[in-house]
Amino acid sequence: MIEFSAPDYLTALPEMFLATVSLVLLMVGVFVGNRSTKLLTWLSVVAMGAAFIMVLVGSHAPSTTFFGMFVSDSFSIFMKCLVLIGAAVTLIMGMGYVKRESMNRFEFPVLILIATLGMLLMISANDLIALYVGLELQSLSLYIVAAFRRESIRSSEAGLKYFVLGALSSGMLLYGCSMIYGFTGFTGFHEIAAVIGHGGGDAHGVAPIGILIGLVFIAAALAFKVSAVPFHMWTPDVYEGAPTPVTAFFAAAPKIAAMALFLRVLLGPFHELVEQWQQIIIFISIASMVLGAFAAIGQRNIKRLIAYSSIGHIGYAMVGLSAGTPDGVRGVLVYLAIYMVMSLGTFACILAMRRRGQMVERIEDLAGLSKTNPMIALALAVFMFSMAGIPPMAGFFGKLYVFLAAIEEGLYALAVIGVLTSAVGAFYYIRIVKVMYFDKPTEGFDKPMGAEISSVLAVTGFVTLFFFVYPTPVIEGAQAAAALLFP
Repeated sequence: MIEFSAPDYLTALPEMFLATVSLVLLMVGVFVGNRSTKLLTWLSVVAMGAAFIMVLVGSHAPSTTFFGMFVSDSFSIFMKCLVLIGAAVTLIMGMGYVKRESMNRFEFPVLILIATLGMLLMISANDLIALYVGLELQSLSLYIVAAFRRESIRSSEAGLKYFVLGALSSGMLLYGCSMIYGFTGFTGFHEIAAVIGHGGGDAHGVAPIGILIGLVFIAAALAFKVSAVPFHMWTPDVYEGAPTPVTAFFAAAPKIAAMALFLRVLLGPFHELVEQWQQIIIFISIASMVLGAFAAIGQRNIKRLIAYSSIGHIGYAMVGLSAGTPDGVRGVLVYLAIYMVMSLGTFACILAMRRRGQMVERIEDLAGLSKTNPMIALALAVFMFSMAGIPPMAGFFGKLYVFLAAIEEGLYALAVIGVLTSAVGAFYYIRIVKVMYFDKPTEGFDKPMGAEISSVLAVTGFVTLFFFVYPTPVIEGAQAAAALLFP
């Protein structure tokens, strides 16, 4: 019998803690019923907070456990902190919605907690098998919460579309993993990197075609998870149809975990093949930026607009990955941290868009908001200017870091396309500001909007507006995390 020592378990303590808590909370919900939903939500938030502390106080030195399938290092710590913050905040600001919109069932916070556990496992995956297990643990929970409003046709449709296309991406991932295993004989990242770097290619140093095909399939599956073009087709429908707190969760946490996996896979076992996968990433980046900029122009539903916007933002993050350098990865991590804050604030504004007790989602419903609900209008204007990349908002610095990394590597065309698509995207962001401040006022939104949403708006708005004052913790954390991915 194989035994693990205490340090092996301590390396994965946050994940083991969340797994235990999720099972306990599930049993509490089974015996107490739906009246325990609010309690379970707060307990889930507390559990995520405890896991956040465990992640921070854990060793920052690289360490592996469970036969090398699980790794904990500075990179995983940085990304796990972002995921835990995003998941906890979405649970908090969605409490009022869950209570009002026929979602008051105890399974909801438990599923979010299990999905978060899957994301932490994804970030620490150091093996193709561990990668798949973490990804599916996250995805199965997300399929359910996307269709959580069973009486809503839109929600059911969103869950079904996400499930069908997600199953397709899982099949692509498994096929890619099987190709890699077949041509290298290993599933561990370190072993695959060793095979590719030492004798894994032909006389000219070119990797076997089977490894390249496997890499393409894995990249395609991960591109689906971050909703990058051409695997973005699920995003607008799921963002619009899923309950708004679920959409906020999709934007804040799973994309960060999937991007972390993207970075670890491409810069880990396949780092030697950078010339091959760089072409794929550049294409995905350009296609995502262009589609995100132009497809959002004609949108009238704000959730669909944010969906296309998120596709564009993934394209900008991919610019940093295309560089394939420590500075490029640092830019990606800074961009993801800023994007998470902007997304949480934007969806807090959307959750506050209630009129006579009913949710409204059309951009026209924001007309004259500066006169009827000035604080919401101010906060949303800050987030829109930041997403457009207008200084001194936080979004400007996110784009600055990724574009500079691309320029340093000679990817001038990619940086120019990024700047041009940012200018196009600024049109629909500023259009929202124009509607709020210059259109004729309509009926105001319901007041009050709730302490949870107010708190999230205040914190995210402050961070977005004054990020330039003290960006050191995020930049230094991203720098340390990025350096770890390069030998």
